[in-house]
Parts: sequence; structure tokens; C-alpha cells
Amino acid sequence: MEKIKSGAKVRVFEKTGRFEGVVIGRKHGSEPGATFIVRGTVAGVGVEKTYPIHSPTLTKVEVLSSPKKVSRSKLYFLRGFSAKRQRQKLQA
Repeated sequence: MEKIKSGAKVRVFEKTGRFEGVVIGRKHGSEPGATFIVRGTVAGVGVEKTYPIHSPTLTKVEVLSSPKKVSRSKLYFLRGFSAKRQRQKLQA
């Protein structure tokens, strides 16, 4: 979940937004600039978001499930697959 600010300078509204997907990579270990990339589907289109690990706007990161059998540390190869094929690759 991440905090999203909207509105003018006088009134600022904060709400939390969710983005569900597969973590396809993590970069820079535990440095201050470390990030992770989440790939999800929004309105039938593949979308990737990069989040800083040490960001104050991130309130919580939940692990819903982890892949059963993946032999790579970076899952960039999932970019070329359809949603159905991604699920097959991660469940196998």
C-alpha cells in the first residue's frame, strides 16, 4: 500500500492505494537507493511500477504468495508472456 496525496496546497487529501502483482526484480541490496519492481495488470494491460524500499510513502508490503519453482533471481522473462502463461510458469 502506498500513500497518495491529492488536492491543492490548502487541503491535502491522503488515501492509500493498492497495486498487486509479481515482484520481478530487486536492485541495489539494502542501500538507501534500493528499489523493487512490481509487474501487474491494469485494465488488461501489463504495467510495471518501481518502488523505493526505504520510501516513507510505502505503508505496507504484503506477500500474498510466492512462486513454487523459479530458478532465476530476476523474472524479467515474464514481460513477454501473457497472464495465463505467467501463471503457468510460476506454478510449475
